[in-house]
Amino acid sequence: MSSEAIKTTVELFAGIGGFRLAAARNGIQTLWANDICPKACQVYRSQFGDAEIRQGDVRKLAHEIPSHDLLTAGFPCQPFSSAGQKKGFRDPRGMLFSVIVDVLSTHRPRYFILENVKRLLLMEKGVHFAKVLSALTELGYQIEWRLVNARHFGLAQNRERVLILGSLDVKDNYPVIRLAESADLCEGLRNDFRWITDVSSWLEIEKHRRRFANWGLAFRGRFFSSQLEHFSEAQSLVTLRSVLQPTVDPMFDFTESTLQRLEDSTPINRFLEGVQLLYNQKRGARMGYTVFGIGGIAPTLTAAASRHYERYKVGDRYRRLTNVEYARLQGFPDDHCSVVSVYNQYALYGNAVPPVFPNWVLDKILQDRVTSLEGAEEQQLYLFQEPMNYADKSRIA
Repeated sequence: MSSEAIKTTVELFAGIGGFRLAAARNGIQTLWANDICPKACQVYRSQFGDAEIRQGDVRKLAHEIPSHDLLTAGFPCQPFSSAGQKKGFRDPRGMLFSVIVDVLSTHRPRYFILENVKRLLLMEKGVHFAKVLSALTELGYQIEWRLVNARHFGLAQNRERVLILGSLDVKDNYPVIRLAESADLCEGLRNDFRWITDVSSWLEIEKHRRRFANWGLAFRGRFFSSQLEHFSEAQSLVTLRSVLQPTVDPMFDFTESTLQRLEDSTPINRFLEGVQLLYNQKRGARMGYTVFGIGGIAPTLTAAASRHYERYKVGDRYRRLTNVEYARLQGFPDDHCSVVSVYNQYALYGNAVPPVFPNWVLDKILQDRVTSLEGAEEQQLYLFQEPMNYADKSRIA
């Protein structure tokens, strides 16, 4: 398959254009984009021009959307995020997912790529993600999802996100696998692939009432999933130290207040999920008053203002990360958000889709990188008694 397979794209909930950068990198033309945030649209215009971006409530603008080959959307994650109130589809923002369904139903793009937080797989025993899968498969799309981490793509950040790929390229009911290499599947499925290729044996989505595993397929109201522990495409770890600016204005320092608080803090000096923790308040929680080191990676950047003031020990200074360092941790150019204030840049970067995520998926599609299971069955080492064993794997750490 060549790049001719995807020529045009529409970007919903565009933010500062993470999907747009990935599309442009792959020679795909963005026809229309939307976001409700004025600051995000200001940045989007500064980088890509006025022609495509439409600011406002997408529910009132969806009628403007033209036909396209690819739909992308980092649909609002706050209803599902562990940093939010976790209301899921009971939150009005969660209902914005229905706009995506309507656009897919109307325009039938060949592919779509969606992005959301890890918690979408876990909330209320998988009920919310089951609704997502049901709605998308009812439109005739084959779905593949995978939980990925920014740290595996050369970014110095512990950021786990669910990528959802939808495709109309379904042949003879045989599932197309793109987001998991054969090495990942061999380890995760113990070399037994028989249930992957038998869609009729998959579990019914509506009957699933458990957490979903970190990788899976869905089609015609059924799904197959497995907890994959290995990501064979992971790049070498990049530490926070490597993205820091050599010269930083004192405006980013917290030295005096931090030194006072350290008197009531406990030295930790350990790593948690790749993040170096130097100090924390006595009996404090993981995300309490913490001083981070630069020998590991950064914790997940968010749009929450309180997170913008996390303290890092850099040499003999205690400071927050700069707006430029936020850009680098998300994989954006240093000056991508320079049109808005430094303060506003933090939230915009924290809420953005790192361009490396959709770029990885697009590379799979455009280069026709389909995982082959041919010959794999000859290597089977174990046999499962029931397909339920696969679908119910939910050991998500």
